[in-house]
Amino acid sequence: MLKRLLPAALALAFSATTALAAGPQLKGQAPGWYRLQLGDFEITALNDGTLDLPVDKLLQQPAPQTIKALQHAYLGVPLETSVNAYLVNTGSKLVLVDTGAASMFGPTLGRLLTSLKASGYAPEQVDEIVITHMHGDHIGGASSATFPNAALRIDKRDSDYWLAPEQVNKGEGGKAIAALVKGFADAGRFKPFEGSAAGVEIVPGFKAFPAYGHTPGHSNYVAESKGQKMMFWGDLMHVAAVQFAEPAVTIQFDSDPKAAAPAREKAYAAAAKDGYYVAVTHVSFPGIGKLRADGKGYDWLPVNYSANR
Repeated sequence: MLKRLLPAALALAFSATTALAAGPQLKGQAPGWYRLQLGDFEITALNDGTLDLPVDKLLQQPAPQTIKALQHAYLGVPLETSVNAYLVNTGSKLVLVDTGAASMFGPTLGRLLTSLKASGYAPEQVDEIVITHMHGDHIGGASSATFPNAALRIDKRDSDYWLAPEQVNKGEGGKAIAALVKGFADAGRFKPFEGSAAGVEIVPGFKAFPAYGHTPGHSNYVAESKGQKMMFWGDLMHVAAVQFAEPAVTIQFDSDPKAAAPAREKAYAAAAKDGYYVAVTHVSFPGIGKLRADGKGYDWLPVNYSANR
């Protein structure tokens, strides 16, 4: 009897194992959000997706040097590059730093709203949208209909440059960005500001500072609460594996490389000296960390993950 049952039992076990092993791969990721407490402020990092960039052709250094630095970090080209935005809850105001690309750069981006809602917030709650600069992957999601209660804040040097007819008429991207800004302007919610080295207060505890070079009005933003500080860098830098070790390396996207490199080096030195957090659009999600000086370059120390939020 046992001899007759054993082959059947083995066949049943094998078929069950085979069926489980043949389950389809599910692919995809969970919505990208990460939360950090900064004094009394709550910071939520929001991932808009990733974009493949041919950084060996974009960085202003010999391609073999770029490839060597990427290989040292176990990376290659094209480089899959995060696009991050950040939501700052001061307790009385919600400030969104950049808005991702929406549909401007294809299907691998445009996920900010999904991440925002998954994090527990709704776009109707946002009071202020601050744009580091008016490239499409930073302002593409800034729709006045999507964010019906938010003011749009941009350094006037950047808005004057990108909304000038010669820029708007260069292509569909310029026209789309101008239309986004017009939506806020028509609703009385477009509020550009004059950049100042002393900082421009957007809401209490949150200021804008000029970091010109990447674009004419590129801005950094700073959140401070109870002695804790975080600076939002926008496109101050793009490729961590290269530009932390070599801060002088610029990228084709910089409108004024001679100004962009010193702005980056100044920001690096200040962050390393004072030990505050920085949040970066194109560093691997969540893009938050600290810097430590290492010779002529810097080490990037990503924020430690915590479930106690």
